[in-house]
Amino acid sequence: QRLKAAVHYTVGCLCQEVEEDKDVQFSKQSIAAISEITFRQCGTAGFPAGCFLILCRHAKRTTVNMEDVKLLARRSNSLLKYITQKSEELASSNMEQKEKKKKKSSAAKGGRTPGEQEIAVSENEDSNMA
Repeated sequence: QRLKAAVHYTVGCLCQEVEEDKDVQFSKQSIAAISEITFRQCGTAGFPAGCFLILCRHAKRTTVNMEDVKLLARRSNSLLKYITQKSEELASSNMEQKEKKKKKSSAAKGGRTPGEQEIAVSENEDSNMA
């Protein structure tokens, strides 16, 4: 009931914004109807946590991953497209962070890349043998 009331309140606020913006008016009945439709639609399109758990167990995993989310979102093309886009953005952001960490760690080790460090070590070994 509290969730339904929150949806009704939010729809009312949005309708107020539209009224101010577009110079139209919404009756209380139309706001209630929009709220009810919104609530029902969210109920059918929403993804309860149990759905994710079922997918994980079926795949013999204990962690929900992005593919599980995409699988459940496939009924809505726009939602699937949005989730895929965000997933790709997160993946590229993670790769950038990993690259920055690699650069910082190599700079902390004397500013050499791993290949340059190997060459320096082998040169030291050669000079020690002579």
